[in-house]
Amino acid sequence: MTVYATLCTLAALAMMIAFINSKVGRMQMTIAITAGALMLSLLIVIAGKAGWFSLKSVAAEAIDRINFETFLLNGMLGFLLFAGGLGIKLPNLKAQKWEIATLALVGTLISTLLIGGVLWQFFRLIGVEFDLVYCLLFGALISPTDPIAVLAIVKKMKAPEQISVQIEGESLFNDGFGLVLFVTLFAIAFGGEAPTLAGITQLFIHEALGGILYGLAIGLLFHTLISSTDDHSMELLLTLGIPTGGYVLASALEVSGPLAMVVSGIIIGNWTRHTGMSTETRDHLDSFWELVDEFLNSVLFLLIGLAMLTFSFHQEDWILMVVSIPVVLAARYLSVRLCYLGFARFRQYNPLSVTILTWGGLRGGLALAMAMSVPSGVVVVASKGIDVREILLVMTYSVVVFSILVQGSTIAPLLNRANNWETNRDNGDSQAEVA
Repeated sequence: MTVYATLCTLAALAMMIAFINSKVGRMQMTIAITAGALMLSLLIVIAGKAGWFSLKSVAAEAIDRINFETFLLNGMLGFLLFAGGLGIKLPNLKAQKWEIATLALVGTLISTLLIGGVLWQFFRLIGVEFDLVYCLLFGALISPTDPIAVLAIVKKMKAPEQISVQIEGESLFNDGFGLVLFVTLFAIAFGGEAPTLAGITQLFIHEALGGILYGLAIGLLFHTLISSTDDHSMELLLTLGIPTGGYVLASALEVSGPLAMVVSGIIIGNWTRHTGMSTETRDHLDSFWELVDEFLNSVLFLLIGLAMLTFSFHQEDWILMVVSIPVVLAARYLSVRLCYLGFARFRQYNPLSVTILTWGGLRGGLALAMAMSVPSGVVVVASKGIDVREILLVMTYSVVVFSILVQGSTIAPLLNRANNWETNRDNGDSQAEVA
């Protein structure tokens, strides 16, 4: 089966699960697709163990043929982040720029250090020689919240505006800093050369700041192109040029494509939408990109559910999978709480903000793709052939699946309570004004 045929089959399967869910389960679509794919994976594994039929090798080969890491990082990621940027309201983003920047930078760094330190001590406790740099590498890839998962699930549940802007903005912008941390630790672990402070600074400026500047440039370019035509179809086609050619050029320039797509999406969504588009395009822009977003998300979350077919599990892996979830959640809570100790000195926040940012800080395909980029062969448990890549993959997978299925499906009550608090506060303010 060709890569194209495999992708078409997976897309059809994702649509089938989504349709069944719309008639029966009525869960949030991406959660339903992930759960359906995970159940299908478990059925294939159980059937193979019981000798009923053996499809695991065939399914695993098909998924490997797609190359999940390349497919996400060099393919659909640009579309998904551009679509996310289109929906961001710039005035809201500006009003909380310091909170978003602090969560994306300081929060990610604190979480990385906490996760790495705790896991290193745990590995020593169970007698597994797992270097601190590998623990920190896991912290760096799992600490940034995933914008795809957050926008696909949390955004659609109508969180209070203040919380919504923080969690969306953080997820869209913390990838740049998280990538610098990951690449730096990756170089220490596998590059053979210790990076210098100057090298790290240069990498951050080139990747993160370069991506932002490139995003501004390409956003302005396409704003000019879209403004120069009144053809409805051409205006929509031009928006597709940003996550296609624009994203490929960002990779060639070695700047952050994800940040560039977010910035250019914000420009098109907040400026071009109101000043450079025809009325017909303005009315259809969100519907068009929502359809693109829904389709690509359905394929991505299906792949996440099926990815377990490509892993080899050992007894030690199951222990690490169980331990990694509370460690990541605790680190997320502490990092957000520490940031809010500073925020609360200048502004009042919803009392459930920290809890929602913790439980709604979802992880998804980006973390899994980074874990898949870790090279195999660095063995840590020689008797069973368990290497660093396997350990990082299974821990990442457990956190991602828990994040999507459990956190994503149970955050609605927290959002409702937060909305009720906002309503009661507004009513109290109104009564005080009347009095």
